[in-house]
Amino acid sequence: MGYVAVTGGQKAIEGAEKLVHLYRLQAAKQALPTEEIRSQMRLLIDRVMGEGGLYAPGYASLALKQAEGDPSEAAFLLRAYRSTLPRNHYSLTVEPGNMRVIRRISSAFKDIPGGQLLGPTYDYTHRLLNFELRQEDQQAIISFLQELEIDIESEETLDSFPKVVELLKDQKLMADRQAVEDEPFDVTREKLSFPLPRSARLQLLARGETGAMTAFAYSSMRGYGAVHPTIGELRVGYTDVYIPYPYGSGKDEEDSIYIGEMLLTEVETINSFTQNDQGDVEFMLGYGLTMGQNEVKAISMAILERSLDTQGHSPTQDEEFVLLHIDSVEAHGFVSHLKMPHYITFQSSLDRIRQAQNTGKHQAQNVGKDEQHVSAD
Repeated sequence: MGYVAVTGGQKAIEGAEKLVHLYRLQAAKQALPTEEIRSQMRLLIDRVMGEGGLYAPGYASLALKQAEGDPSEAAFLLRAYRSTLPRNHYSLTVEPGNMRVIRRISSAFKDIPGGQLLGPTYDYTHRLLNFELRQEDQQAIISFLQELEIDIESEETLDSFPKVVELLKDQKLMADRQAVEDEPFDVTREKLSFPLPRSARLQLLARGETGAMTAFAYSSMRGYGAVHPTIGELRVGYTDVYIPYPYGSGKDEEDSIYIGEMLLTEVETINSFTQNDQGDVEFMLGYGLTMGQNEVKAISMAILERSLDTQGHSPTQDEEFVLLHIDSVEAHGFVSHLKMPHYITFQSSLDRIRQAQNTGKHQAQNVGKDEQHVSAD
């Protein structure tokens, strides 16, 4: 799960930990409630949950508070906590097509069944600092909610919509990628061995670091890869989660127990067409799914998922390169481990360079003596 700190001087380590709390609190006017982090930093919470691999907004907000807002450190904390939890149940397969949508757009079609739903997004506003937020207080929040006639105590009524890509499948224009694995690969319990099955790829991409995946996907679109798609549909919404009834068959949703809902972002991309085994020409599907509302990551995931299934020599088509370098915990830990003591290895390097310098000086002296000897002759 990545490198962790090594033991050292106990008192020095305890002092360093106290300094962390000092720097976090010395200028604070009041303690920052985790509930406020959860409600007002929702996109950051969603990112940490996705990279931490645990859908738990409360724990994600606590991790962010402890990490002073560092998303990589917070994801590390959440991943570490997740590893201590027992696995009591396996949920039934979640169907994003049945999600209660709060946002739904398509870049491929202007008119889609049910219409496009912009939902909560920054996509259509100017990136200008809002200085009014400096004076925002509880009264301002109440006034804003009253102005929009939002009852914060009531639940929202959200709608479900048919999938846009299904329209292309019905017309035999989109390749239908049915699941072929009897049992999905579990990247948290099974050793990785390349090439990986598609279920393992999707799991690793779903837990990948947003920035790394965005950079890789961007490189593919700029010509260092073979994938530059059109978004067939991007949807954000709440999906119900069920577990099998303990004394039931375990596979029928009617014979199951509802345990809650998850906010998910799903992206299906339309990629360049190819000819299938029957000779029909079809578009290829790219797929991305992540916890919470994290649209850039879901789009990047769809690009990389499609890229890894395409033959070529670009970095984004190299399965091992992509999947082993997008994990935030592994990358964070490995880069951070350079701060650990490397006294012995560096001393070895010093010894070698000094030896090389002495050898070079000795050889230079011998060459000088030989030249003098030749001149004398």
